[in-house]
Amino acid sequence: MRAKTRQIWLLLITAYTVEMLSVNAAVAQETPQYGGELNIGTVYVTLSALSWDPVDWAWKSNHDTGLVREQLFSGDLNKGVRRGGDYTFVAEAYLPVEVLRGELAESWHWEDDLTLVVNLRQGVMFPEKPGVMAAREFVANDVIFTFNLVNNSPKKAQQDYWDYIDGLEARDDHTLVFHFNQYNAEWAYRFGYGYQSSITAPELANVDAKDWRNLIGTGPFDLSRYIHGNSHVYTKRDNYWDHEEYEGTRYRLPYVDRVKYRIIKDEATYLTALRTGRVDILESIRWIAVDHLKETTPELKWSRWLGMTGNFIALRLDHEAFKDHRVRRALNLAVNQKEIVDLFYGGHAELMAYPQHPGFGAYYQPLEEMPAEVQELFTYNPVKARALLREAGYPDGFTFEVQVCSCSPSNMDLLPLIESYLGDIGVEIEIQPMEYASFLSAMTTRTHGPGYFMNNGHTNPTTSLRKFITGHKWNPALLEREQFDAEIKRLMRMPKEADRIALVRELTVDLLAFAPYIWLPTEYVYTAWWPWVKNYAGELRAGAVRPGPIYARIWLDQQLKKELGF
Repeated sequence: MRAKTRQIWLLLITAYTVEMLSVNAAVAQETPQYGGELNIGTVYVTLSALSWDPVDWAWKSNHDTGLVREQLFSGDLNKGVRRGGDYTFVAEAYLPVEVLRGELAESWHWEDDLTLVVNLRQGVMFPEKPGVMAAREFVANDVIFTFNLVNNSPKKAQQDYWDYIDGLEARDDHTLVFHFNQYNAEWAYRFGYGYQSSITAPELANVDAKDWRNLIGTGPFDLSRYIHGNSHVYTKRDNYWDHEEYEGTRYRLPYVDRVKYRIIKDEATYLTALRTGRVDILESIRWIAVDHLKETTPELKWSRWLGMTGNFIALRLDHEAFKDHRVRRALNLAVNQKEIVDLFYGGHAELMAYPQHPGFGAYYQPLEEMPAEVQELFTYNPVKARALLREAGYPDGFTFEVQVCSCSPSNMDLLPLIESYLGDIGVEIEIQPMEYASFLSAMTTRTHGPGYFMNNGHTNPTTSLRKFITGHKWNPALLEREQFDAEIKRLMRMPKEADRIALVRELTVDLLAFAPYIWLPTEYVYTAWWPWVKNYAGELRAGAVRPGPIYARIWLDQQLKKELGF
């Protein structure tokens, strides 16, 4: 890891952990308690579930089903900051190999270069679900059914997503074999802890998979109630298989009786819900609200983390103006990114942290180490921007529509500022706010406008780039570059991480310079929780957008809650 990259990562870790030291010290002297209801405003507090059906390939599925369905792998939370480790577990979908643990997989090994053997955990049970299935043990055929179900879906984000797998074989009920036809660098992510790797059962084929009442899995909770636009309620399962070792004692999970996701679309309302104790944890808070909350509610505990979604305006490359590289560069030069960091975000943002994230270690290359062509895109130069527009044949500018999701208060506030910057070079934008379902559908059906202002997850170092290949669902610029596609395929086949790091850096520079987006800063986000929330240090995900294992390990100090007047 280069010195500068290491320095940035250490600073991020320090910023995250300083406020955690007193929390960890207190936790070490406490005993887990059972019972109570954990109310959470999650990182997606404004969004209801998108789908309960695995074939829909909903990006948010693990967030909504991950307390019920489990995966082959998950993050080892014992290596996180709450146990004195370095890993924060805030990454959207990145688990370095050193923090990977088996969940439904007990162990795994490579039998040869193309044969992966996974030994499944024994004694794991699907609970009885009236009208759906009888209670029975989880077996290898459940994994095979799930793989075939999602692999045959026409809604796959990438149709060749699992083409490197020839098939799965059950040698016996608890021995699963993946037969590869070539190595894939993302094998552990794609069907181990990824967006589409939560395991269900063949009994799902006999019921309506889109009905939340039919959600089945081996996890610590059952989904007992769902009200669209209001809440999800998950109820503790008896005899769940997993345990936690704590201070030399083994405790059965989960600790709480219920977990409730609160769906609150209005920012002022969910901040009030935190302040009044109606939510125990609020996972995503803009910097602008933090000082006031600390003044009015000093009891709250805090963590700060660099956002795991990149901010940008995608420029459709089939739009006439955006076919010209000079126009795309001009739009980037017209936006005062440093001013956005300093004034709009109050300094709580990084100028360049997408498509790679500083939390990706050596995969991340700081802006100051990149070529001048890339560095210039993050400077403010309206004079050069106007000159580039003249060269491209737009001396008087032009007008284009930008769609934005009304579910993002930050984007709704930022877009008028960008409108002002672009207006200074003669480019006018027409802002079209949209509800999330319509906003997402517009992109996935390729009916979105020429400008599309979105936040998109970094995911992991390779997927963050793979989203830019031809035809990918999460490619709103409609980028089509044969050489880039070929290099991504080569990247996926590299078994050595050092080789992947070098190519990721090279492709990231190329992508930034090509400017299919107006690149925007990445903001820092805050998580706050009440001190009665125990065994927690601000962790958000233990797999692809999956907080279930984290919530299963939280307990509530009911006496402290009463003492604080709640």
